[in-house]
Amino acid sequence: MRDVCWRCRRPRPVCYCALLPSLPTRTRVVLLQHPRERRVGIGTARMTHLSLPNSELHEGVIFEEDARIIALASDPTTAVLFPGGDADPAGGPPVRSLIVVDGTWWQARKMLALNPRLASVRRIGVTPRAPGNYRIRKEPRPECLATVEAVASALAALEEEPARFDAMLRAFEFMVDRQIAYQATSDAPRRRRRAQAISPLSPLRPYLAAPSRVVLVDGGANSGWPAGAGAEGPLVAGAEGPPVAGAEGPAEAGAAGPRSELVHLVACRPSGERFEAFLRPRRPLGPSVAHQLEVPERRLLDGEEAGAALARFRAFVGHDSVLGAWGSFTVDLLAQEGPWRPPSLDLRYLCARHLRRRPGGIASGAQALLAGDPAPRGSGRAGRTLGWLEVVLARLLDIAAE
Repeated sequence: MRDVCWRCRRPRPVCYCALLPSLPTRTRVVLLQHPRERRVGIGTARMTHLSLPNSELHEGVIFEEDARIIALASDPTTAVLFPGGDADPAGGPPVRSLIVVDGTWWQARKMLALNPRLASVRRIGVTPRAPGNYRIRKEPRPECLATVEAVASALAALEEEPARFDAMLRAFEFMVDRQIAYQATSDAPRRRRRAQAISPLSPLRPYLAAPSRVVLVDGGANSGWPAGAGAEGPLVAGAEGPPVAGAEGPAEAGAAGPRSELVHLVACRPSGERFEAFLRPRRPLGPSVAHQLEVPERRLLDGEEAGAALARFRAFVGHDSVLGAWGSFTVDLLAQEGPWRPPSLDLRYLCARHLRRRPGGIASGAQALLAGDPAPRGSGRAGRTLGWLEVVLARLLDIAAE
């Protein structure tokens, strides 16, 4: 049995406790760790917590009924360190509590989707001063950061002391160097995962015999605000967002921000059933939203009440269906409108798995799949995207059936 340090929970030969600083901060750091991440020996959330006396570490996936998170979410001085936010921490009220979602980027995004209260909190990001040093864990881009690196960068900006928080990285660098040295000198056979002949399109197999269970969906958002309101510009489906650090994994491009609201929604089934709704904006309509969505402004302003439109959509989807979308933008927008969230298929992700590369936009992805020619399935940009989704799904189902 290995001798393990009770504090850092690492084997004694690689214990990093002697290098941990104790850094007082004005900012309360609240780490929400996915349970799977806790089992990763080279994770950095605990390292971050041990370095910051003014910090908390909570484990879980859903925090909607957690009294502590409810209180933090209702406080305007709370922010979430996560992709899709304003990259300038000084761009809003002073941050007194910083929530950090810890896990792979996929896990972190899923946690926000399952916690609408948390998703409504203002988000901030950091711009890395240098490429991340997480050399023992695969990262999709050089600028992706470990949690400890992202928190150190965020605190340096929030507390305007760039050098002081570099001390948090000493234990991290030690852990990385020791792990690399161990791997280079160890004579022990490396564990290998058993190769599994799993098709990259296996998630589509349940729908081969019943493709009409897949409800293809796309939508557009209103998030452009009057000058001086300090809000973001309009977001539309498929828009590319900047990579922002905060968890170990890829930044989600085009993620719906907490101040976005759904104003256009289109959906269809492969059987031909269609749905379309314009949701009357509950906030001032951004000046370029109608242009970006390629629909008349009057149709947005005269739209249905949001609750009625979403009730119609829920009835259209039913109880045994899955949403099919290109990326997570529209699904995230729907999640922000309420707790109802049916299962979903990310066709962009499935396309990338099959092609073994990023597909780019939906048109280029469809062309790479040799899909057929699309026809619009609704108004504006969303309706055109829905047509592309239809031919992409049909092609992916054909490939999955081979």
